[in-house]
Amino acid sequence: MSKTIVTFEYEKETKNSVRYQEIPEEGKAPIMGTLYVQKWFAGGCKTLEVTIEKKD
Repeated sequence: MSKTIVTFEYEKETKNSVRYQEIPEEGKAPIMGTLYVQKWFAGGCKTLEVTIEKKD
């Protein structure tokens, strides 16, 4: 099993959600790219971290 923390920063708001763009590690391709989070959860948050765990 391996865990990765992916960081996202605020990009823009849509009707019901907030769009975040991944900040990839230097020299690596993005893992997820774009993330949409519902406004009721995101609030005014400018940065999000998502932990992904691969299970073999």
